[in-house]
Amino acid sequence: MSATQTHAHADELERLLELVGGDLEVPLVGGEWVRYANLDMAASAPALRQVADIVAELLPYYGSVHRGAGFASVVSTEAYIRAREIARGFVGAREDDLVLFTRNTTDAFNLLASALPPGTTVLTFAGEHHANLLPWRRGDVRHLPIPASPADALDALDAALRGLGAGDALVAVTGASNVTGELWPIQEIAQVAHRHGARVALDAAQLAAHRPIDIAAWDVDYVAFSGHKVYAPYGAGVLAGPADWLDAAPPYLAGGGAVRNVTVDDVEWTTGAARHEAGTPAALGAVAIAAAVSALSATGWERIQAHEQELLERLLTGLDAIGGVRTYELWERGHDRVGVVSFNVADVDPALLAAALSAEHGIGVRDGSFCAHPLMEHFAARDGRPRQAVRASIGVGTSASDIDRLLRAVERIARDGASWSYVEHNGYVCPDPDPRPRPALGGLLSGPVAGGGSACRG
Repeated sequence: MSATQTHAHADELERLLELVGGDLEVPLVGGEWVRYANLDMAASAPALRQVADIVAELLPYYGSVHRGAGFASVVSTEAYIRAREIARGFVGAREDDLVLFTRNTTDAFNLLASALPPGTTVLTFAGEHHANLLPWRRGDVRHLPIPASPADALDALDAALRGLGAGDALVAVTGASNVTGELWPIQEIAQVAHRHGARVALDAAQLAAHRPIDIAAWDVDYVAFSGHKVYAPYGAGVLAGPADWLDAAPPYLAGGGAVRNVTVDDVEWTTGAARHEAGTPAALGAVAIAAAVSALSATGWERIQAHEQELLERLLTGLDAIGGVRTYELWERGHDRVGVVSFNVADVDPALLAAALSAEHGIGVRDGSFCAHPLMEHFAARDGRPRQAVRASIGVGTSASDIDRLLRAVERIARDGASWSYVEHNGYVCPDPDPRPRPALGGLLSGPVAGGGSACRG
């Protein structure tokens, strides 16, 4: 496809799915200001403009959900209920599935882990995101080796399930790797699991913003995703799946809203979604998710996927042409993947590369091990790759010019090194000095930032 056609597709998608901050300009250490190239969509994507507008429209009516008779509470409650139904449709949940609002994918899987029947065995692959590794460790979890191919994954899962005795089992697997973007064979995994009587929990955190989800058609039992990955960064996520385990489990949080009746000495818990949503819910976050997934679906997944795949090919081709650059793939190049690419530049520390891309070029990427330490250790052992890498990720707001800026910057740094001086501070590599002005945020950032974290000035 020609550059002109690529730009035309990007312009059309930008019109349909405008991002808040899509025209953001950021300062460079040299004093210039440039448009921000956000290539960190896999971590947290900015809000869609229509999502922010809907949240702003709801704000004057914000009131207690399920608890108030006033008109604002009525509107907030109706919006919250409608958001749940939209989320249900987005993931293709079955009529009798529960759809719960959580904080994010990590929270959703911790909730599900707390609801597993006693004695449940969980099987997951060692290369999963920490959100799909750590919650299950409170019980019986089996870590399958990182597979050499999708077929190898199915064979390993089949063998492991055959070796289990009687009892409940859950297979927890990602839809798309947050390190390489590669898609896992979800339907085939569900077939293998169900053949042995096991259930399947799908981590759709990296899938939900890029491909349509249909757990009923795929015969997947549970699915979880985060609002901040689907252009709704307002602090909510979703867990959907069968009601039986969730209704039988103790409430995830003990508190108001999860009960039918409370006495001084006893409590009768409710069932359904409310059982695990005690306290005042994040109604704005739930509505934001509903607005975001509605906008994505209305735009059309074929259009979104075509745009992102064009840019992914542009990125991979460009990185391959730069001397000293190596990308990370779990399986052979060419396997279906979303727009996530991790890479390294020979003799350049990934943290320094990411810092220089930001400070000198106005490009946002992620560096590190991406909450997937065992997977990065696997790459180090198998390929001799560094355990740390840089990750560039693509979304609906990414343009060909963003990709080209990244490629030019990586090539320059690979050839000449960073132009500014940098030091390690609070565990991060930071420009030294860092003259870039911060926004005041109503005075929140007018003073020094204390206590570490990612701040490069404290």
